[in-house]
Amino acid sequence: MKNPLSRSKIYQSIIVLTLSLIVSCSSNNESSNTINDIYLTIPDVHFETKLLEQGIDSDGILNQQMLKSDAEAVKRLDLNLSSNFGEINDLKGIEGFVNLTLLSAAGQKIKEVDLSFNTKLDTLFLNGNHLTNIDISNNPNLILLDIQSNELSTINGLSKSTNLKKANLSFNNFEEISIENESIEVLLISHNLLKTINTDAALKLKDVLLTLNQLTTVDFSSNTLLETLVISGNKLQNINLEYNTNLTHLYSSSNLLTTLDVTNNQELIDLRVDRNPNLTCIKILSGQEIPTVTVSDYQELNTICY
Repeated sequence: MKNPLSRSKIYQSIIVLTLSLIVSCSSNNESSNTINDIYLTIPDVHFETKLLEQGIDSDGILNQQMLKSDAEAVKRLDLNLSSNFGEINDLKGIEGFVNLTLLSAAGQKIKEVDLSFNTKLDTLFLNGNHLTNIDISNNPNLILLDIQSNELSTINGLSKSTNLKKANLSFNNFEEISIENESIEVLLISHNLLKTINTDAALKLKDVLLTLNQLTTVDFSSNTLLETLVISGNKLQNINLEYNTNLTHLYSSSNLLTTLDVTNNQELIDLRVDRNPNLTCIKILSGQEIPTVTVSDYQELNTICY
């Protein structure tokens, strides 16, 4: 017959062992949580190297982490100032830089980026990367956005950037775009694959660059503040500028225009419409003077066009 006392000791040992495991796990979890609260993970070696070189990562060690407090102290981060020429592939860790107002990471190899925690950003340079999409829904303070020379075909949250003044989207893969933003004044979107563009909601738009796209029609009737329109190198057959009375510069060379009427554009000082094979006459008002005019040999400015 088994000794009841021995059985009791066994039960006590099991209980003690179980409690020890629980305490150990709890201690490990608390330790892990403490580390996560203090440190930020920086997996990209080139990203961390640039932070070390600029004295931002204060521990001075290349160890794929940095103090969150170091990141939170940074307001302007220009990763192009570093003498380290290694290209960043991954900006993971940028979410800890919650007080950033400027971020520059141009000419890297970044394919995606999460800027949802960088709500104070007003200036963003991510030109010359490999981005295919970008979301700026959580960046309402953006004033300048430069994401030219990427592989972008979409941009999300443009309407949420209610302070945006200038956006450079040139040298990307956009086929269509709608500029749902009332604050934007300068839009650069040359060298894309654009077939359609809608700027109806961009009521403060002043300067537009749309060279070398595939546009066949455009409508800027809502953009009554427009001053500069550079739209050369497309497939436009006509363009209505009746409501763009503030227009000072119009470059529409190398299109397929058949008619052009600038009688309502009395502020024009520079007009370039050469290399439109079917455009022989540009209609102007009697006495209308345009200081700089570039036309082909077969073109003329006249008050009467047939």
